[in-house]
Amino acid sequence: MNPFTRYGGIVAGIILIAFGVGSTVTGLNGRSEVRDTLKQERIVGTPDMDKSIAGKAVDTGAEAKLFAEGMREHTLAATDGQVYSQMARYVTESGKPTDDKAAAAVNPKTGGPQENAARNIWVTETALATALDTSFFAERVAMFAIVMGAALLLVGTGFLVMLLGPWTAAGTAETRARKLANAHKPAVA
Repeated sequence: MNPFTRYGGIVAGIILIAFGVGSTVTGLNGRSEVRDTLKQERIVGTPDMDKSIAGKAVDTGAEAKLFAEGMREHTLAATDGQVYSQMARYVTESGKPTDDKAAAAVNPKTGGPQENAARNIWVTETALATALDTSFFAERVAMFAIVMGAALLLVGTGFLVMLLGPWTAAGTAETRARKLANAHKPAVA
């Protein structure tokens, strides 16, 4: 193996190890930040949610995802099984939903048509569920960074072991014997 290849491999191994350490540390910090942020919110699952979070603190990305799913069920119950796009935009004087502005009750504060308050539940649920789902995603990305960091550490270490180990071309008994034999050959004129 020529020196350029050998030293290039050593440099590559060191760089891979450095990136592996960096990736692992970044992943661990990201995972910790997600969990610390969720703990600060003091979210507790309601008794009707998944048994792994019912009555318990939500402090991991996976638990946040379960809580978001529970919120969706609560919102569907509050809106009689309708999602945002299925609900009328306004309500009439009798409280019935309508998309007709002219048939809508008048909002005493704005003078415009009375908005369907139940529809706004979906806006709030979507915002909160998105934040919780983002926690789940962020924790998964952090885990990926940790796994990739470990892989880079292994590859970088493998490079260095292969290039610096006793079985490399410079260190084998066969290579040393060949060099010794070549050293004792007479020079050809």
